[in-house]
Amino acid sequence: MPTDTPADDLVWTDAFLVGFEPMDETHREFVDITSALLKADDADLLKYLKDLIQHSERHFSQEEHYMNTTAFPARDCHTKEHNAVLGSMREVADYLEKGGNPAEARRLAVELSRWFPGHTDYLDASLAQWVAKKQLGAVPIVVRRGVANHQAD
Repeated sequence: MPTDTPADDLVWTDAFLVGFEPMDETHREFVDITSALLKADDADLLKYLKDLIQHSERHFSQEEHYMNTTAFPARDCHTKEHNAVLGSMREVADYLEKGGNPAEARRLAVELSRWFPGHTDYLDASLAQWVAKKQLGAVPIVVRRGVANHQAD
């Protein structure tokens, strides 16, 4: 998503597929919860943010397990990004619990909707290929319906 306009939704698209089903399923859940957070009224923001934190703890732990058990070369960078994102989520949840302005949770949701596509495209896709190669001996083939194919001439 462009960074100069506010995001009002995060919708699952095949562009987010990494070709490793356990990760793809977890990513669908992340998109669904983030979308709910983006659309929530003020009274429900904290509930959806807590749901997203719980999901992200499992989500990031799953990916870190794959990185650690397969000696993924970029694991430190990937883990640091996870920790930073989860830290931001926790800070905003704590702020809301103390009566903070709901606009901060909305701002976080927008930033997460901007962060997720790039993170998935670069770090998670690399991890998925690495894990599939280590576990299956081959890289995944990803079929993305409705996504433009950019081939060099």
